[in-house]
Amino acid sequence: MDRQTLTRLILDLIFPPRCVGCGRRGDWICLACRVGLPRLPSDHCTVCARPGVGQGICPECAHDPPDFDRLICAFLFEGTIRQAIHHLKYRRARHLAEPLARMLLEEVGPIDVPDLVVPIPLHPARLAWRGYNQSALLSEVVGRAIGARVGDGYLRRIRDTPAQVSLSGPQRWLNVRGAFEATPELLRGRSVLLLDDVATTGSTLRAASLTLKRAGATRVDAIVLARAP
Repeated sequence: MDRQTLTRLILDLIFPPRCVGCGRRGDWICLACRVGLPRLPSDHCTVCARPGVGQGICPECAHDPPDFDRLICAFLFEGTIRQAIHHLKYRRARHLAEPLARMLLEEVGPIDVPDLVVPIPLHPARLAWRGYNQSALLSEVVGRAIGARVGDGYLRRIRDTPAQVSLSGPQRWLNVRGAFEATPELLRGRSVLLLDDVATTGSTLRAASLTLKRAGATRVDAIVLARAP
């Protein structure tokens, strides 16, 4: 048993887990709430995972293909999964990273093991303010589970962009365009699994994937916990 697992077990004894969805004691997301999580429906775009567009490629991806090869997603960003992600992201609930990442992998099933798992980075100023990057925490769990190296720091955010939440689709793209940089020596010839917590319009993933491809990545698959409906 490693030190991290032992520490978690001790903390669970002292502070028993309570479900983020219903408040029931025993697990961070109880079985009843897991069963009711909003899954990504089958009628989603095979590239960007946008729900409700039928089977195949949505018109937006056909007209303007993103630089990621496909987006892998488990849930819709609503209900309990939305609450859990907000707790992880804004309420310092770092302990939720492991159960959420494991639920993601269980839901999407087997995936091709990439050369690198790369989290969407925070700007250093925002990282210093928050104290951690939720996408990096999720990446550590995913990388360990699938046996892939985690390239935290291989992709860097060089502009401290405003939060995307209040912006329209076109504004989001303008906000993140040119916001990332990467080192070709670390990425050339490698396949990447690019990880973030949520995809809304996909602008952040598109901008990051473009940077990775320009740095020499041969393939970039994106993966997120949840997709906006």
